[in-house]
Amino acid sequence: MEARLYQKIREDGLVKCIVCGRRCYIADGKRGFCRVRENRGGTLYVLNYAKLTAMNVDPIEKKPLFNFWPGSLSFSISSISCSLTCEWCQNYSLSQVEPGEIPVREVSPEEVVEMAKRYGCKTIAYTYNEPIIWLEYVVDTAKAARKQNILNVLVTNGYATEESIREFSPYIDAANVDIKAFHPEFYSKHCQGRLEDVLNSVKLMVKEGWHVETTYLLIPGLNDRVDEIRKMSRWVVEELGADTPLHFSQFYPMYKMTHLPPTPVGTLVKAREIALKEGLHYVYVGNVPGHEGENTYCPGCGSVLVQRWGFDVQKWRLTEKMTCSYCGTRIAIKGKFEPRKKRFL
Repeated sequence: MEARLYQKIREDGLVKCIVCGRRCYIADGKRGFCRVRENRGGTLYVLNYAKLTAMNVDPIEKKPLFNFWPGSLSFSISSISCSLTCEWCQNYSLSQVEPGEIPVREVSPEEVVEMAKRYGCKTIAYTYNEPIIWLEYVVDTAKAARKQNILNVLVTNGYATEESIREFSPYIDAANVDIKAFHPEFYSKHCQGRLEDVLNSVKLMVKEGWHVETTYLLIPGLNDRVDEIRKMSRWVVEELGADTPLHFSQFYPMYKMTHLPPTPVGTLVKAREIALKEGLHYVYVGNVPGHEGENTYCPGCGSVLVQRWGFDVQKWRLTEKMTCSYCGTRIAIKGKFEPRKKRFL
């Protein structure tokens, strides 16, 4: 399939891709950094359309999205490759490969929507690998999903252009954006990307009306300094809003970073305290099942309103109008809670 977002630059066939923040110039016969966009005679083609590497029924909380239709199921799908090269990626077997290296299954957008309906999923989540570089297929699937009253969720690194965000925007309802760190050198050294592009994308998503939650994986010794956490939390408050959920997630040794230890729980707790002091209303601790930081608290009176264990909602104390049942404060959760029935593929 021909790509949707690119420019023809020269008569010799050079093109410019404008899907991710890298904006690759691609010569005839070559592929972009993501390895799934190939220039053939001056026309840019996508190599990953309808090619799926995984399909799962997940809790929406696994994305993680805690303030978006809590308790619902999400039909999660993925393809291959990525626009970044994060050295700790837990899905590196999908994200750091190119077409032909691992098995894929061809599934049309309509088939994905039908499976989501069959398994009672409120949303389709484009996840596991980077969905921004899967733009054509994600948009087509999201269009089909909308016709069936199924919502669409991106789990993304946010390394997008303004053009691609606007292409997605009519069909995407929510996103969890993984902010890797809050200093540019980290992105250039460990991800081969630019922090500025990610931050601009997140701001645009919010401006476009998406429900946005952010995740910050705390990696010991690399991005867990107090001043960096404080600066990032302040940025979320000022640029995205105090009601934007922020998830501090625990790092586990993976891929090229097996030499580092897991994040101490104390580091996660400290980061959460900093973010709350900076004015964020919904700050969560991730990858520590049973921790009190998994719960949603009322920003007005401090009461526990949504009690969780891992990805499961155990108690719900909001009114039908999505206000605190104790003090009446409006709670920034989109979508009512419906206890899910686990369904397996």
